[in-house]
Amino acid sequence: MRFWESSAILPLVVHEPSSRMVQQEYAADPALVVWCLTPVEVWSGVFRKRRERVLETPMVREARQRLDRLAADWLEIDDLRAVGARARRLLETHALRAADALQLAAALVSVRDLPAGVDFVTLDQRLGDAAEREGFAVIGVSPP
Repeated sequence: MRFWESSAILPLVVHEPSSRMVQQEYAADPALVVWCLTPVEVWSGVFRKRRERVLETPMVREARQRLDRLAADWLEIDDLRAVGARARRLLETHALRAADALQLAAALVSVRDLPAGVDFVTLDQRLGDAAEREGFAVIGVSPP
């Protein structure tokens, strides 16, 4: 089981420089666990690219289909109280933005606060560093 944070899912949905590496990680273990608001974050990334004119309308349609296929099979962590409580602690402990603290908190909830030996897939360096300090094995973070 691997927890996938939204920055690592976006390259599965739209083409990015990291897409090949992320697709290889997904192929190695397609059982995704995500925070319940990850689809919103990923969709925000898709439309940011649309506004920047990186994606045309047909590509957005394809991105929606890919996201829907992924979401049909993944496990979503949706215990808002538990995630919120952990996120508040994480904000006190790590230099994270609120959305990133919620992602990491959802990962902790998914493993019942026992992250040793569990993979956390992210392309966000700061979030990856925090996940590693919390005890996860981080996959996907490239050096800055």
